[in-house]
Amino acid sequence: MKKRIAIFASGSGSNAQKIMEHFKRSAEAEVVLILTNNPQAYVLQRADNFEIPSHIFNRQEFYDTDEIIRMLKNLQVDLIVLAGFMWLVPKTLLAAFPNKIINLHPALLPKFGGKGMYGDHVHKAVLAAGEEESGITIHFANEQFDEGEVIHQSKFKIEPGDNLEMIKFKGQQLEHQHFPKVIENLLKKMKS
Repeated sequence: MKKRIAIFASGSGSNAQKIMEHFKRSAEAEVVLILTNNPQAYVLQRADNFEIPSHIFNRQEFYDTDEIIRMLKNLQVDLIVLAGFMWLVPKTLLAAFPNKIINLHPALLPKFGGKGMYGDHVHKAVLAAGEEESGITIHFANEQFDEGEVIHQSKFKIEPGDNLEMIKFKGQQLEHQHFPKVIENLLKKMKS
């Protein structure tokens, strides 16, 4: 039986798209649901394009009910992927899927992580600190922002003259290259 992936995203969903593309013809795994807290998120269009069902939820449903846990359990989800998802995962969801929720962070943790550190905020902080390299971190989600066990890190060099857009572009290239493969490797290690 194929392993089943659910993706949480809050925005455009370029990483969600790369993951959907990667597993579209896979015999090993499939994306079964896209979830978002943003009714305007472009990731919903991407899910439609791949004919993958989506679910829009609000803060109350996410934090005060077990609706989402029930939905994920009913779909027999093996792995939850946070791909540009902006909310902290509630303890109930972490408990229901122990070591089965992973996140992508656009910097080399433990640097430039924590509350409010997402998207351009991260890249601006990296630039302001005069770092010579940045990269991506894929890690298990826990009760804190960006503090779970690291699964994978990839780096790129920051050249003199690199601006925000260039750093963002270099990071996104690494995300698109590594995130689907890391997910695939994790799923292979999971017990059936």
